[in-house]
Amino acid sequence: MSIRPTFIVVDDHPLYRQGVTTLISEELHLECVGEAGGVPEAIGLLAAKRPRLAIVDISLQGQSGLELIHFIKNEYPETLVLVVSMHEENLYGERVLKAGARGFVMKHQSPAILLKAVTDVLAGRLAVSEELRERLLAGVVGGRNDPDPVNRLSDRELEVFTLIGKGYGATEIAEKLGISVKTVNAYREHIKDKLYLPSAADLRKFAVEWASRTLDCGA
Repeated sequence: MSIRPTFIVVDDHPLYRQGVTTLISEELHLECVGEAGGVPEAIGLLAAKRPRLAIVDISLQGQSGLELIHFIKNEYPETLVLVVSMHEENLYGERVLKAGARGFVMKHQSPAILLKAVTDVLAGRLAVSEELRERLLAGVVGGRNDPDPVNRLSDRELEVFTLIGKGYGATEIAEKLGISVKTVNAYREHIKDKLYLPSAADLRKFAVEWASRTLDCGA
């Protein structure tokens, strides 16, 4: 049996999984004990292999990686979670930490940043940007008084809202998230209520303006 720390990679792009596995195995000499493209496969790996580290993307074949992070925290608390995602840290950073992750790296960042994040997480440190670290500290010191109403949304509602802001229609959102159009429309109604928006047109306008402002800031 290997005494090296073990890890799994959960991402719905096979080539990316392979690249991350090779990088971490060769540079940090950790042992990859499996790869998964979706939540059910990941749950099977967790049960069979009990890895020390799980590297998880947020978008997983119609399911949310946030749900998987919650599951790992509750069922396998000994497994540390590092999120590596194409999503902006300013959109999901705090959410993944609240769900139980110990770090967040964006996919466009350099391999060196990913390797440092893996090392930090395994050493018990939080692996986030200085910007997110300062935001977390400000929330603790000053109390949480977030001016952005979008933070009232649940994880899934935020996914739907972000896709609306990117110009996707209900059918396209349903296909991307692996849910029905009826469910998408239900989420849209919940979002309208939480954001006090009177109509679907108001929701689209607000979502587009919010996405443009927020995504540009995170670029």
